[in-house]
Amino acid sequence: MSSRCQVVSATHFPVRDEWLSQTSEEILEPDLPIIDPHHHIWDRPNWRYMIDDIAQDLASGHNIIATVFVQCHSMHRANGPEEMAPVGETEFVNGVAAIGASGLYGKQRLCAGIVGHANLTLGKAVKPILEAHIQAGGGRFRGIRHITAWDDDDRLINKSYSVKKGL
Repeated sequence: MSSRCQVVSATHFPVRDEWLSQTSEEILEPDLPIIDPHHHIWDRPNWRYMIDDIAQDLASGHNIIATVFVQCHSMHRANGPEEMAPVGETEFVNGVAAIGASGLYGKQRLCAGIVGHANLTLGKAVKPILEAHIQAGGGRFRGIRHITAWDDDDRLINKSYSVKKGL
C-alpha cells in the first residue's frame, strides 16, 4: 500500500495505511484479467495520489490489465470559460495514460478509459465541452459523471458539486 498524506475533509475520509495493512488476503485467481473500473488521480495540497501511487497499489499480485479514471475535480483549467475547466482534467489524465504507456510504471494500461465532467444542465451548450473532452482524451474519453446527490442536511452535501434540489 502506498503512503499518502492524510487529510480529513467533509467529503473524504483519510486513507489509513496502518488499518489496511492489518490483513493480507490470498489472491484467488491471479491469472484472471481485471479492469479497475473506478479510480482517481490528484495532486492537492496535503493530499496526493498520482501515477506512482496507483502503480504501487496495482502491483498487488492481481492481474490488473487496465484502469478507468473517473472525474474528481483534478487539474481543472485555471483559465478560460468556467464550463471548459473540467477539460483540463481530461488533458491531465490523458497525459498520465501516456506516461503509463511507457511501461515504466507497470504493464497495466493506466487510465485506458476516462470519465470526465461537464455540466449537463447547460443543455445544447454542453456540445462544445463534450467535443473538447473527446479531443483531449486521445481516444480514451468514455463519458460524463454528473453528480446529482442532494439532501436537506448540509452535512451530507459534497460542496464540490453545485446540485440543486429537484435535479
